[in-house]
Amino acid sequence: MRVRDRLHISERRQTQVTRAMEVGLVVVLLAGLYRRNVGVVVNSAIALAVTFLPAMLERDYDIPMDAGLTLWITAAVFLHAVGTLGPYQSGMTVMGVAWDNVTHTLSSSLVAAIGYATTRALDEHTEDIYFPPRFTFVFILLFVLAFGVVWEVIEFAVAGAASIIGSDSVLTQYGLEDTIRDLMFDTVGGVLVAVWGTAYLSDVVGALTDRLDGRGRTE
Repeated sequence: MRVRDRLHISERRQTQVTRAMEVGLVVVLLAGLYRRNVGVVVNSAIALAVTFLPAMLERDYDIPMDAGLTLWITAAVFLHAVGTLGPYQSGMTVMGVAWDNVTHTLSSSLVAAIGYATTRALDEHTEDIYFPPRFTFVFILLFVLAFGVVWEVIEFAVAGAASIIGSDSVLTQYGLEDTIRDLMFDTVGGVLVAVWGTAYLSDVVGALTDRLDGRGRTE
């Protein structure tokens, strides 16, 4: 049973929370513009754009995006954007570390979901490809960690470039300890999806498989 079912959270309530977060992202964007903070503006603008992806995927590609999945995606980008405005900027304090850990777990779970759905769809699409459950589990973790490493390198590069030109950094990096902790929580997000992906992503996997089989919408 899904967590939202155990908690008896209706789809209507999930949609309301999603809309509230979208409004919150607009507020964060305006706050960034008011402060003339490039990092806040860029992060909140990208986050706001990402919230439109579920509707686009469902409309243009027939990928089912229910209220729960949409909330999952929105929560990940919302918390990241809010972190650039306040909590995460507290740096290596308890508040900043805790916020960073949550955002990395959520973000990495989305990356893991993409890897999981794609892998399962390929597995079901053709008999020439077979991914045993244990292999899939390991693959998801490696996929997430690889993405996490690339992200950390980007953070270092962006922060370094910003310091050289003397401008605000779009991304923040606090050193090696922060990087190791980020990768640890990236792994947590990957494990969550590897263990419970079937319960939440079966519809998405089915839609991707249909498109690979040529059964998706063609008009």
